[in-house]
Amino acid sequence: MKRTFLILLWLQSFTFPLLTGCAAARSQESQAIPQYKEVLQTNTATPAPLPASPPASCPITRPPDVPFAPPSPYPAKLPPEYVGEFWYGTPELWTMLRTDGIWNSLPHTSDGYTQKLVWWRQDYDMYAEPIPTLTVTGKRLDESAPPLLALKATNAHADLGDMMMVGVSIPTLGCWEIKGQYNGHELSYIVWVAP
Repeated sequence: MKRTFLILLWLQSFTFPLLTGCAAARSQESQAIPQYKEVLQTNTATPAPLPASPPASCPITRPPDVPFAPPSPYPAKLPPEYVGEFWYGTPELWTMLRTDGIWNSLPHTSDGYTQKLVWWRQDYDMYAEPIPTLTVTGKRLDESAPPLLALKATNAHADLGDMMMVGVSIPTLGCWEIKGQYNGHELSYIVWVAP
């Protein structure tokens, strides 16, 4: 009995300071956690969502006063099924844009919001040039963001004739300037990439 009592006293001499130390550490930890949570809450604020329509600060490309009419054999005016869109550019390089300047509900991947961009030029022949020397770049105008990622250009054909197509990934929503370059000719426009 005496031996058991001595062993218990001996164990208490170790466990009491150990338990006291754990309790003190737990007390300090519980005091530190709320402070850490406060730092997290102030440093990880969610940015305000972007509006669906472009703000006045985003100068989207609108239809020009004198509409562009591409050279024959392309239609001078877009067919009725392309309501809300217009030709934009010069005979050397042109595209089709939306009159509201908005790209919304785009597919989203880990690289960003994906879009297919279609370009035309006078006398483009998809068989003579299956991989056009067209390059596309893009930068966000309203905030800093990584540049647009563009795939190599390819050819395509549809109801509007032979065309050049480039798939792009836009890293963020916002106001974007898109620029196409083909054999010394350049065309740029501004769009609002919306949710």
